[in-house]
Amino acid sequence: MASRYGLLTLFDSDREFVNTVGQSIVYDAITDLAVRWNADMQAATQVFVTGQTSDFKIRYKSPGGGHMQRTRQQSGPGVVKVYGQWDVAFPLEEFGDAIADNEVDLAYMTGGDLNRHLSTIFLRATNTYRYEMLKALLNNTQDSFVDERKGTLLIEPLANGDAVVYPPVLGAEDGAVDDHYLEAAYAVTSISDTNNPLPVGRDELEEHFGTSAGGENIVALCAKDVSDELANELTNFVAVPDQFVRLGVDTDVPIGLPSVPGKIRGRHSGVWVVEWRWLPATYIIFLHLQEEPPLLERVDIPETGLASGLQLVANDEVYPLHKATWRWRFGLGVANRLNGVAMEVNVAGDGYDVPSGY
Repeated sequence: MASRYGLLTLFDSDREFVNTVGQSIVYDAITDLAVRWNADMQAATQVFVTGQTSDFKIRYKSPGGGHMQRTRQQSGPGVVKVYGQWDVAFPLEEFGDAIADNEVDLAYMTGGDLNRHLSTIFLRATNTYRYEMLKALLNNTQDSFVDERKGTLLIEPLANGDAVVYPPVLGAEDGAVDDHYLEAAYAVTSISDTNNPLPVGRDELEEHFGTSAGGENIVALCAKDVSDELANELTNFVAVPDQFVRLGVDTDVPIGLPSVPGKIRGRHSGVWVVEWRWLPATYIIFLHLQEEPPLLERVDIPETGLASGLQLVANDEVYPLHKATWRWRFGLGVANRLNGVAMEVNVAGDGYDVPSGY
């Protein structure tokens, strides 16, 4: 990854070491690389994360439901109380790594060594952020985070059937609780035109955000085993064609492919089916791509002067790599509890189970 942005052009040969080039020059080059990497990470995760906030807690308020009151000239209507609200909070944690922390290791570090170290740092950072995203979406229980400055914060999942009353769904006049953690109650190998999880997840989102002629831009991010069964077993599944195959004139071809992680397999039941191998087997995450994504990333307040994103922090201006560590301060929590459905395709029939490790 480092060489992709020209960092290794600083080195003319494998015998030229970091100290020969100059630690300050290398440090500045790495810092520039980190800025680009952070921008790439934000672009890659915008399907899940709506942006950044320095707020530790946000309150959502919703309108009430029901009908207008019948009145007479002698008496006016009663006062309508708008009561719907819920709070969401966000953790703020610190993650860190180091390239080298002693003079000898740095003295012998070549450009190739540095490239491998940087690739490792960026890979570990990517894995960490992805895991935090999936944990926030796949775990259906309220979590508590002890913030040393704000006290204990309650971190909420997607709508999970708790006491929160959400705005009325399509076809209803009053708000109600809702649960976006579902179990299909049949095995992945039983997926068929009869056992099709796609309309279930789609309807759970459309009832909140509406439907339009021609369908909605809803995506089902699927583990590989689920995407294979959907593509192979559903009648009239419209597959994304192989780019190296010329199709006939009577072949349906999906258009307007969304920008999402993973491989777009095709479209069925008004849903984009995407194979995303980072999901645990048997699980699906449904998202509405034209609504506010579910997650918010908490960062430090601007007044602290602490930068957001993955940072290489030096304590010595002359030899910045001697005492430098990678630091990333962030926390992910669900903000829009309605834009997301997690589904377990499992025959157990005992309700949604949080996947192992999350």
